[in-house]
Amino acid sequence: MARFYSDENVPQPVVAELRRLGHDVLTVVETGAANRAIPDEEVLAFAAENGRTVLTLNRKDFIRLHREQPNHAGIVICTFDVDFERQARRIHAAVNATDELSGALLRVNRKV
Repeated sequence: MARFYSDENVPQPVVAELRRLGHDVLTVVETGAANRAIPDEEVLAFAAENGRTVLTLNRKDFIRLHREQPNHAGIVICTFDVDFERQARRIHAAVNATDELSGALLRVNRKV
């Protein structure tokens, strides 16, 4: 199971379902950093310092950060899906199919 640091754009029902599936998910809200315009670089740094994989819908910025700072605990980028449980199950499956999250960039896209 993964240790995630979820930024504030990941819907709470996705977080809840990931927890139900056994993942350890810490949210930006729970750390008191929500609604403070924390730069993405700081989100990634906090996650790395705490051995957590960033979970985000902010694909563009975190792809850039992955290229600039490849030494992190992992980044999972997702496309938005209104079916939150399905989205969480896709994240769960992608993480379980990956041998090592550290330094990895996983893309979890919504199936049309």
